[in-house]
Amino acid sequence: MDFQFTEEQNMLRNTVRQFTDNEIMPYISEWDRKGKFDPAIIKKLADLGLMGVCIPEEYGGSGMDYNSLAIVCEELERGDTAFRTAVSVHTGLNSMTLLQWANEAQKQKYLVPQAKGEKIGAFGLTEPGAGSDVAAMESTAYRQGDYYILNGQKTWISLCDTADNFIVFAYTKDRSEKHKGISAFIVEREWEGFSSKAIKGKLGIRSGNTGEIFFDHIKVPKENLLGEEGEGFKIAMSALDNGRFTVAAGAVGQIMACLEASISYCHERSTFGKEIGKHQLVQQMLANMEAGLQMSRLLVYKAGELKNAGKRNTRETSLAKWQACDFANKAADDAVQIHGAYGFSDEYPVERYLRNSKAPVIYEGTREIHTIMQAEYVLGYRKDKPLHKMLPAWEENVHIK
Repeated sequence: MDFQFTEEQNMLRNTVRQFTDNEIMPYISEWDRKGKFDPAIIKKLADLGLMGVCIPEEYGGSGMDYNSLAIVCEELERGDTAFRTAVSVHTGLNSMTLLQWANEAQKQKYLVPQAKGEKIGAFGLTEPGAGSDVAAMESTAYRQGDYYILNGQKTWISLCDTADNFIVFAYTKDRSEKHKGISAFIVEREWEGFSSKAIKGKLGIRSGNTGEIFFDHIKVPKENLLGEEGEGFKIAMSALDNGRFTVAAGAVGQIMACLEASISYCHERSTFGKEIGKHQLVQQMLANMEAGLQMSRLLVYKAGELKNAGKRNTRETSLAKWQACDFANKAADDAVQIHGAYGFSDEYPVERYLRNSKAPVIYEGTREIHTIMQAEYVLGYRKDKPLHKMLPAWEENVHIK
């Protein structure tokens, strides 16, 4: 196995790190305090070609591999979870799903402008009464001539007030059919009957735009059915393979941020006549951060390699998401502890890291869901079959394995 980054990937990391240092870090504390989401950041990311980093050039993207997407997510979350989340939702959950499932006309109409960053995409699966239990959703879409009439609502939707296009899921068949009765649609914000509302008072990711979207008898053209009727659950699960991959990569970036902040503080703070980094229990916390960083990164890149090869990666991506997010949550908790009383203040960034670290442990599959998944794989109760539509394999020689 070759663990070396390509020259292109090193340049990409340097570009995103410089962007994060210049465009996010100087302002994030204020944005977080005010609960402000700055959409200008999305435009700047688009100008750098980072909103379609792994989308083929023929569809308006940068044509890089899937581990390059991981690098982007690492470096953005090193600045703040909110902006990694924007890329995760736009690219991982929406655009990569269009690349995998959309027909050519849909790709030209929706994927191309999204990959260029001219339009922003989002994803609507979760409902007030349907999170881990997807089949409990209540949204419906019934056929009426050349349209589907869509009704319902989704919650905890990132970019709810910002995105132009949404991939949403609703029952098109009798609810008794459960997963087999769900279909996927591409919905535009400007259509009559669409509305959104931001959620305030969040524990973390306060500078992100998160909220609810509502469908009141929206007329969705039949051409905007994604895949076939009844394929919605398969489409949603494949989308989560992509979204979870970006969340796991972001968690790597958060561990990096916790480690960097803690190392800096260890050198500036002294107790009992020596730098606190000289104390063994502090060293133990730093060592655990480093171990979590390295293990998480390897799990993420392993999943990325399977994506690059066009192979199903549900098991590997689940493990990476579960472990990386848990490591990040623990790293943030330890970073606050290392900072002592100052860790409890927003004078230092680690309290924000701790608040932000909780959400990824919950969304896109809770810690408990991924624990069950991994146990069922080990026991042989769960076995993945290749989907009839997979992400296209990356065509170049991949150097990260």
